[in-house]
Amino acid sequence: MTGGDELRETATLWTWLRGERGLAGLVRAESRPPAEGEMGGVTDVLVVALGTGGAGAVLAGSLTAWLRTRRADVSVTVTTDAGSVKVNAHNVKPDDVVPMIREVLGEGEGGSGV
Repeated sequence: MTGGDELRETATLWTWLRGERGLAGLVRAESRPPAEGEMGGVTDVLVVALGTGGAGAVLAGSLTAWLRTRRADVSVTVTTDAGSVKVNAHNVKPDDVVPMIREVLGEGEGGSGV
């Protein structure tokens, strides 16, 4: 997550994704170790445990919808073993974004899921 109030945007996305029925129980927040001079870790990574069964498609659609609600210049990077894709809230076009996210999730044409 980059742009805007990153901590607030990450928390908002976490809440949004946890509200998706197709992602129930699959979303968790992780904290990075504190940097020198910091008091504690900051949640800056959301992890979605995907398997077969279409959760990747739910994630792709949900991320697209969430990004379209953002007023700040926010970008989300989706990373898997297959690669990564960065999506900016100001350039969200479902016809372009969903296929990119599904591809990196391994759910593109002929993909089997992550």
